[in-house]
Amino acid sequence: MLLLKQSSAAVLVVGNTTPVLHTSRFTYRVGPFPVSRTQSFQSLTMANLQKLSTSSSGKLNTASAVSCSSHEASPISENNENKHVHGVSETIVGVLGGGQLGRMLCQAASQMAIKVMILDPSENCSASALSYGHMVDSFDDSATVEEFAKRCGVLTVEIEHVDVETLEKLEKQGVDCQPKASTIRIIQDKYMQKVHFSQHGIPLPEFMEIDDIEGARRAGELFGYPLMIKSKRLAYDGRGNAVANNQDGLSSAVTALGGFSRGLYVEKWAPFVKELAVIVARGRDGSMVCYPVVETIHRDNICHIVKAPADLPWKINKLATDVAQKAVGSLEGAGVFAVELFLTEDSQILLNEVAPRPHNSGHQTIECCYTSQFEQHLRAVVGLPLGDPSMRTPASIMYNILGEDDGEAGFKLAHRLIARALCIPGASVHWYDKPEMRKQRKMGHITLVGQSMGVLEQRLHCILSEQSHQVHETPRVGIIMGSDTDLPVMKDAAKILDLFGVTHEVRIVSAHRTPEMMFTYATSAHSRGVQVIIAGAGGAAHLPGMVASLTPLPVIGVPVRATRLDGVDSLLSIVQMPRGVPVATVAINNATNAALLAVRMLGISDTDLVSRMRQYQEDMRDENLVKGEKLETEGWESYLNQ
Repeated sequence: MLLLKQSSAAVLVVGNTTPVLHTSRFTYRVGPFPVSRTQSFQSLTMANLQKLSTSSSGKLNTASAVSCSSHEASPISENNENKHVHGVSETIVGVLGGGQLGRMLCQAASQMAIKVMILDPSENCSASALSYGHMVDSFDDSATVEEFAKRCGVLTVEIEHVDVETLEKLEKQGVDCQPKASTIRIIQDKYMQKVHFSQHGIPLPEFMEIDDIEGARRAGELFGYPLMIKSKRLAYDGRGNAVANNQDGLSSAVTALGGFSRGLYVEKWAPFVKELAVIVARGRDGSMVCYPVVETIHRDNICHIVKAPADLPWKINKLATDVAQKAVGSLEGAGVFAVELFLTEDSQILLNEVAPRPHNSGHQTIECCYTSQFEQHLRAVVGLPLGDPSMRTPASIMYNILGEDDGEAGFKLAHRLIARALCIPGASVHWYDKPEMRKQRKMGHITLVGQSMGVLEQRLHCILSEQSHQVHETPRVGIIMGSDTDLPVMKDAAKILDLFGVTHEVRIVSAHRTPEMMFTYATSAHSRGVQVIIAGAGGAAHLPGMVASLTPLPVIGVPVRATRLDGVDSLLSIVQMPRGVPVATVAINNATNAALLAVRMLGISDTDLVSRMRQYQEDMRDENLVKGEKLETEGWESYLNQ
């Protein structure tokens, strides 16, 4: 790369593709220059640089090469007849903020050739290297935001703590802000946010504003303890929250938040059993789509792990989605919104807060959904059709890489973690390229995708553990039987699964002699990653039905021939399950077919198993043809005497 300085105010960096012009406040990718395919880029660059000259005032004069200055519209952001953006949208997206969310927006934009410019005060912010243009200045400064807006077709945010008054002013001037400034104003003030959602019938924890210690005491008497005290503004990633466990703890909690002058309110403690989140996207036409409900696990009030999808009954899933969609429907503008929720002990869904932008609870969508939250946000703000938010993998876990120490020591710890993650199947590493490491700072994340949550939890444990990196494959099929006397039959199922390369486990689990073990096995199989259960049973044959009543997994019963009735009693017992407790079955003692049926079930989402099953069928056909040809050639007597 050739670096040429033209003045103290500007630097032109020339690489193999697009030149980059750095001014005191902007970074522009300004090329390419018009050039024939046969012309050397280096010679072209030098020729154009010969035309660059400094004026008597010492400022960079780029009139004969590129028209670009810190006070005039950049050529990369002008939407005029002479400028063509060869992507799915001609709109240049301006983003207030250039952190990791801006970085991932830029990554998503590159797939569709959408140009993203960022406004961020840090020259080395996460999004800078990937953005189409970077204005190095504050997104809180009114004049700066106005200047930045001139270079964009639509203005959006990756952080809600921006100058909302300026956004309102720009909207009146015709600038397209998505989501709308009215939404940003509501979200910025968490107390105002609570009032807004309360007025729209959204279920919330009880809350009230406090202005002094007496007000705090009254809140404690009304809501009880522990009591959650929150700052109205500039509260995120655990900042701005404090808990008073009793009346004596009120003063210290208030002091920790900066005092009453900061603007405080209190919430009644929500006795939640899980924290949930729903990413909701709304298009410019008002259409909305919701991503699957996820469970968020926090550590020190910072998002630590996200599990997708959340392990919830369907009714709770539906309720959470409905609450999230209703909350977003009460706001204005297009984009992606993250709705954080509480699931209480009595199965209520309470709204915690909303973010008007992509969110930490949606990072896993990059790998596990057909449309990531970042692509979705871009689609929404520029007016493209919303994408499919559904999951393309059965399960996903997102793990935040937080700074464990300051400085170089923290980088070393993070890189050791990354090295372990890169050895794990289904793991993707995202590093935000932040120049400074601090404790608890979000430095990156790891996303795991796989067939089940149990499998992913085991893999995450391997990443976090300093021990062996070897991942033990989770069994996809469980083969269970009531007694070891069933093993001579059930071994055939194991042989078939070995033939198809399907991991499995073989256990003795009796419905009568070890009912507690049966209960534990059946209720935990799904969460451990088992996908199909094959249950062999003789006599009364209660095992398949009892297990099927306790698990959402498919159960295949194998009637085992006992000493009486030749196994007919077992067959009839298995097929006579009551409505609502389905058990598939096969012929008496035919564990082979049970395993083949399990393979076909798994093949619904496993193309390799479908291919293996086709090969198995072809092999059976070929084997039969060989036998028929031999019989025809040698005659039946010779054939039988071999």
